[in-house]
Amino acid sequence: MSNTAIKTFRKNTKTQVAGAIFLALSGLSFATQAAVPKDMLVIGKAADPQTLDPAVTIDNNDWTVTYPAYQRLVQYKTEGGKGSTQVEGDLAASWTASPDQLVWTFKLKPGAKFDDGTEVNADAVKWSFDRLMKIGQGPSEAFPKDMTVSVVDPLTVTFTLKTPFAPFLYTLANDGAGIVNPAIAKANPADEGKAWLAGHTAGSGPYKLDRWQKGQQLVLVPNPYYSGAKPAFKRVTVKIIGESATRRLQLSRGDLDIADSLPVDQLAALKKEDKVAVEEFPSLRVTYLYLNNGKAPLSQVDLRRAISSAVDYQGMVKGILGGNAKQMRGPIPDGMWGFDPTAKQYSLDLTQAKADLGKVKDKSQTLDFLYSDNDPNWEAIALSVQASLGQAGINVKLEKLANATMRDRIGQGDYDISIGNWSPDFADPYMFMNYWFESDKKGLPGNRSFYSNPQVDALLKKAVSVTDQKQRTEYYQQAQKIVIDEAAYVYLFQKNYQVAMNKDVKGFVFNPMLEQVFNVGQMHKQ
Repeated sequence: MSNTAIKTFRKNTKTQVAGAIFLALSGLSFATQAAVPKDMLVIGKAADPQTLDPAVTIDNNDWTVTYPAYQRLVQYKTEGGKGSTQVEGDLAASWTASPDQLVWTFKLKPGAKFDDGTEVNADAVKWSFDRLMKIGQGPSEAFPKDMTVSVVDPLTVTFTLKTPFAPFLYTLANDGAGIVNPAIAKANPADEGKAWLAGHTAGSGPYKLDRWQKGQQLVLVPNPYYSGAKPAFKRVTVKIIGESATRRLQLSRGDLDIADSLPVDQLAALKKEDKVAVEEFPSLRVTYLYLNNGKAPLSQVDLRRAISSAVDYQGMVKGILGGNAKQMRGPIPDGMWGFDPTAKQYSLDLTQAKADLGKVKDKSQTLDFLYSDNDPNWEAIALSVQASLGQAGINVKLEKLANATMRDRIGQGDYDISIGNWSPDFADPYMFMNYWFESDKKGLPGNRSFYSNPQVDALLKKAVSVTDQKQRTEYYQQAQKIVIDEAAYVYLFQKNYQVAMNKDVKGFVFNPMLEQVFNVGQMHKQ
């Protein structure tokens, strides 16, 4: 190579290196600028919502969007910066109950407006509850079926019950009690807005949905007519990021402000990095297995008992969850009144499992186990169940499905075993007992194992017909003993709620009734 060629080569090489350095520095600059602006909030979640209709959804993942978009008559109090299970007025200025607890009268605050500027009045409250009960899906299960709603005047509404319903006031704070703009029915007369509300919002909360790009993101913007304090964020984006490792990475580098549903190992890594805050809160959230009592072979109690004794509970708690959980004793978790610390608790006992299996007449060759990636721990749990049941002589085939498909199959009873998380919508054992076991709540409303026992039904109805908590506890604990003995579900564990977020995000209040829900209307960045 000539000297001229060598000089040219060196010059070109220097130019390329300089260019590469410039690009690298530009990349660093870009990464630095990637942090979410102070007046915006970005939340990373694993899966799209199923529906945004408050009269249909019972999924906390959906509530991330619906809860800040709608107001309810009452809301959970914040006391000393912490979430409380007690309630205070939201749309309601005040309320009274008749001595027999059958007639409840609510006075509305004047000035509340839907996101189109129309007034929130008693007619809207009545229409919303009439619609909820007419649709008759999961959220309606929180309310007495014979409840009637009447308009007294534009700012006064009355609820009349035929029989006392002890948790009534507290049910009004859950997502299904959101007040919807009746104008939606006029604009969509064919179905009173049901199809439209599945993908849009029409409430009076601090935010409204601006757009939803399925599989990518949902964007919330402030409701310009909101009657409360103006929210700090001019945009709240919920990004759909299926891989938990990607959510963690994007949080670390500043592309997300909050990463939801991260597995314990990634939360531990984030704690070690110390770039973001990892908060942990005592929780009533439980993880359990649905056993389809409604069809063979799991209609046989001995097979369900065999499964319950073949599960490696402590292996899951210590291995999969890193000790950040404790095994349940039954449906009512520790921390909820009605919990029975003496209730029978199944444990890994292969000898007992094989003995119970020996009593089973119809031994299916293989049981299917449905799960999705909605929770990063579900696959590890499914693999653990498959392995431990295999040791007892029970074959399990795993089926990983899209979360929406899995829920459809569960709702139709088209499965043998599946998995779910459950957290209460109001502070009452009704959430765990009546929802899970009442015969008329089979499927997605709550009784996902299609369990049926007239004796249990009678006890559960008694438990909501009286107001004395001691008496209610007795009824619930009697029913709990039966359903544990009959192994209606496999009661796995309850775990603390952990969430990772940008250290600049302030004002988040965790409420055990509202896991995966962020009070974005009151949050800000410093």
